Amino acid sequence: MDAPLPRSDTAPAGAAPALRECDVLVVGGGPAGSTVAALLARQGWRVTLIEKARHPRFHIGESLLPANLPLLDKLGVLGEVQGLGMEKWGAEFISPWHEPSSQTVRFAEAWDKSMPYAYQVRRSEFDEVLLRNAQRKGAEVIEGCRVRDVAFRPDGSGAEVEARHDDGRTEHWNARFVVDASGRDTVLGKKFGTKRRNPRHNSSAVYAHFTGARRHEGQAEGNITIFWFEHGWFWFIPLADGCTSIGAVVWPYYLQSRGKPLDQFFLDTIALCPALAARLEGATLASEVEATGNFSYSCDQTHGPGYLMIGDAYAFIDPVFSSGVMLAMHGGFVAADTVTACLREPARAAQALRRFDKEVRRGPREFSWFIYRVTNPIMRDMLMTPSNVFRVKEALLSMLAGDIFGRTPIWGSLRALKAIYYLLSLAGLRRSWQAMRRRRANIQPNETTDALAG
Repeated sequence: MDAPLPRSDTAPAGAAPALRECDVLVVGGGPAGSTVAALLARQGWRVTLIEKARHPRFHIGESLLPANLPLLDKLGVLGEVQGLGMEKWGAEFISPWHEPSSQTVRFAEAWDKSMPYAYQVRRSEFDEVLLRNAQRKGAEVIEGCRVRDVAFRPDGSGAEVEARHDDGRTEHWNARFVVDASGRDTVLGKKFGTKRRNPRHNSSAVYAHFTGARRHEGQAEGNITIFWFEHGWFWFIPLADGCTSIGAVVWPYYLQSRGKPLDQFFLDTIALCPALAARLEGATLASEVEATGNFSYSCDQTHGPGYLMIGDAYAFIDPVFSSGVMLAMHGGFVAADTVTACLREPARAAQALRRFDKEVRRGPREFSWFIYRVTNPIMRDMLMTPSNVFRVKEALLSMLAGDIFGRTPIWGSLRALKAIYYLLSLAGLRRSWQAMRRRRANIQPNETTDALAG
């Protein structure tokens, strides 16, 4: 493998900017980008990672899944994450329509008992651990630099990438391969016009951090809690430093109804959920309130000549099952294998790209069936009164743990769970029909959420 070429940050006045060289250019320094950059650099490839922000930077989505832990171990950062995280042994569902109103499920009850917990993490800390790991592995990491254009060569042999630093300098790279891990910016999805609103789901989020929130005691202290309410659902994620991440995922019509400052709107929304309001009694807002619209989208393709798309750069559905970081990191592992195959053994490229496409599409597809139905009254009934007939509870918990890419034989039981859902829906046909009509109305987009989505 050739040694990295020297940097050329500037060019003589009047001259064209110097073209820098790399094997792989990764756009974005979140979990997806940092994972693929670390793995490729460890294999000896010349990797440049360009990140628009500077770490540590705020990011929402603090809840990891048990399936994240083996990936973190393979990256060599599990110990660091353990040091900054709070153990998460399960999830609690709170419903105002059920009695009892609380149901807790534990990852230890999943099919595979070897992954009984995960972690809650501050994403600013967690993402920086992954980014610095990529740097230690040999990737060149450039922060405060935004990719402005990617011009692919017609023969599929790579691309010229233009990026601008915070100080106004522009640089160009000649890359043999590009990995788009730019998150919701979806750099290549926007370039090719392939980013699409998800017609089957649409939600918005309003969120902030609080101090002084009331937590459970003992092992359950770090559990994530999901609160259903009239306009959607809330997350409650305890963090190790005493802060708690609170977010409301709501239907677009509700966010459009906001006629007051966002922080007051958020506090008034919390008041609509008495169970959550009770746990925040006496708590103090510890961050700015932020909002994100048009949560759900996907791109038409996962790859093309000379590039791959992973993590949120390809698709995002909804955060209800905390799948985002796990799918991003898994995509990073698959992407690293795929890039290596394409660059080292071109004859295997087509096969490797087919496998990549299948793996990257698989995660969102498997989670989406449940995400689309999590606010349906039939699914709420099943989650609040879980049964393990045909081992359906164990299979569902395995999916919620992110255990969908290994050899755990959950698929027959998940099919049985879906069959039970459809039978219960038929038994309560009028209720199901009304719920379906409400959902179709709820997911309609509007200008407010589109503007927040950028």
